[in-house]
Amino acid sequence: MSKKEKTKNKQKPVTEIFGTEVFSQKVMKDFLSDSVYEKLLATINNGTTLDLSIADDVASAMKEWALSKGVTHYTHWFQPLTGSTAEKHDSFIEPDGEGGVLMKFSGKNLIKGEPDASSFPSGGVRATFEARGYTAWDPTSPAFIKREDRGSTLCIPTAFCAYHGETLDKKTPLLRSIQAISKEAKRVLACFGDEFEERVVPTLGAEQEYFLINKKLYYARPDLLQCGRTLYGNIPAKHQQLEDHYFGAIQSNILNFMAEVDQELWKLGIPAKTRHNEVAPAQFELASVFEELNIAVDHNMMVMETLEVVAERHGLICLMHEKPFAGINGSGKHNNWSIDTPTRNLLKPGNSPHDNAEFLTFLCAVIKAVDIHADLLRASVACAGNDHRLGANEAPPAIVSIYLGDQLTDIIKQLEKGSANSTKSVRNMLIGVDIIPELPRDATDRNRTSPFAFTGNKFEFRAVGSTQSCADATMTLNTIVADVLMEIADELEKADKKNFNKILQKILQRIIKNHKRIIFNGDNYTEEWQLEAKKRGLPNLKTTPEALEAIASEKAEKLFEKHNVLSKVELHLRYEVSKTAYEQHIDIEGKLALDIAKTIILPAIFKYQKLLLNNLKDLQKTQIVQGQNEIRQSLEKIGTDLEGIYASCSKLEKAVVEKEYKSIIRNMEELRSYIDHLELIVDDQIWPLPKYSELLFL
Repeated sequence: MSKKEKTKNKQKPVTEIFGTEVFSQKVMKDFLSDSVYEKLLATINNGTTLDLSIADDVASAMKEWALSKGVTHYTHWFQPLTGSTAEKHDSFIEPDGEGGVLMKFSGKNLIKGEPDASSFPSGGVRATFEARGYTAWDPTSPAFIKREDRGSTLCIPTAFCAYHGETLDKKTPLLRSIQAISKEAKRVLACFGDEFEERVVPTLGAEQEYFLINKKLYYARPDLLQCGRTLYGNIPAKHQQLEDHYFGAIQSNILNFMAEVDQELWKLGIPAKTRHNEVAPAQFELASVFEELNIAVDHNMMVMETLEVVAERHGLICLMHEKPFAGINGSGKHNNWSIDTPTRNLLKPGNSPHDNAEFLTFLCAVIKAVDIHADLLRASVACAGNDHRLGANEAPPAIVSIYLGDQLTDIIKQLEKGSANSTKSVRNMLIGVDIIPELPRDATDRNRTSPFAFTGNKFEFRAVGSTQSCADATMTLNTIVADVLMEIADELEKADKKNFNKILQKILQRIIKNHKRIIFNGDNYTEEWQLEAKKRGLPNLKTTPEALEAIASEKAEKLFEKHNVLSKVELHLRYEVSKTAYEQHIDIEGKLALDIAKTIILPAIFKYQKLLLNNLKDLQKTQIVQGQNEIRQSLEKIGTDLEGIYASCSKLEKAVVEKEYKSIIRNMEELRSYIDHLELIVDDQIWPLPKYSELLFL
């Protein structure tokens, strides 16, 4: 190995590179005066209103730090309702009047930006001619540097709203929901005599699943290029049935990719922790350590972008779609959600959960919130891509339920009867090998089929789609839990201190009796659970159009307005945006399915059909009888499928024109069945699209 190669392979320690591209609190302390730093920290830690008098000082410090890192531009980095991120770059330069330039960045530039609001989804709130919109600096999420080969940009996380103040992004309602749950959690804790100045902050540890495929093969598949998923294709003989890919040894080229992703994320202050092969071939997962919710959501958006950028450097394409390949596992992102005070996790049971009144109170609040608003939680993860995944073998079903495990379920049953007096002990595991000591066992098992499972000191919401922002689901979760905490606080604040424990016990007992139907510790995939859930009255909203109706309901309006998370207008514009996005995705897929079938698949079939006909003619000329019947049978099979293709195309065209979305989906599936059958018949050299066997294994 050459000296140059050795230098290249020698990586700096993680402790040296972590957060080097972030305007972190440590950097702020170095670049700001003590008084300005303390005022900014009060906003970050306690949620106090930003003191505008410090804006110029912060902007100047941010600019000096960025310039020292070779940055030339800045952007207000925001998250519109497209589900991705957006940015408009401005350079720091301003002419000095003498033929040169000065590098300037003011507090005004930092606090407010003005991108065009009319060209982003607004649910009809903004007309095309009403272009003005604003971005507003979010001081609780640190600025960071995005680097390219020929330049670097300072990215400033911001909220995004319309001219009249309606929020048009994912961040604003998320921040409002964090404010709401913090307020109500502090009220409940104060009833226990636990008061403090700092915020209560929801936390998130997001797991991100994705596929990696060969770049050249990707560009040979118009469906992957335009839809993110394959509209045609058969699963290969070997796929995931041997269960040998999951947690298997990572191929060297993939490990090199993952190593570079980790390096890039660590520089951005993102605590990337876990990497491994997922269940399906060519599928992988990345997970980060828990962070404050707002920062974790921003970081997950950065993770997705980093995965895509780094993949291309390695000759790969990163697929984020929830179901890029039919017949094998799709991708989601598991949202591990909890609630923290400055000193502890409120969802940590401790060694004797039956004695932990605060924990049981917050646990019961979550149980009631999820039961009452299961439809809203389902709506928060509704999109066209996720409809292919929810309810399949790798994902929770559309029925929302809670898994608690044996220990907590036993405590809940005790509470329902009166009071909880004991906690089931959990015995250590004996492996049966002398050299291995007894291993401590967790209090609960993990239920991979549950959409909302308690996993030790957090709830894991597994239904979020891999393309989706974590913001919608966690904003909804924060709000529904805040609503129940408000009810509990209202009741506890009126309680006589002498009778506090009795009143608390009655509240928790009532919650369990009225909402225990949402608890299910079994296999969520079985038909028996579908029937049982129906008996319990739990909603089963299988498609996005069904699920989205919950957003436009009067119940949702009252909930989100009560906690100042979303106004009625803002809620309904989100319904319209989500509904339109779903319809546009289906419309694009329908049109593309027709285009591929007519201009790519059919010509290949005709070519193979002609080849068979020529073979048959040659056999007839030479008077060779053997094989003629078999060729005729193949031609008949092809002819039958061709008739099916033409009939399906005709119905699909009609459905696309009439915008009948259910019919588009149904006719796409029918068209696919004929084409996928022909893929198994037509000469592999003639078939025009790379097959699953190539996409998943090359």
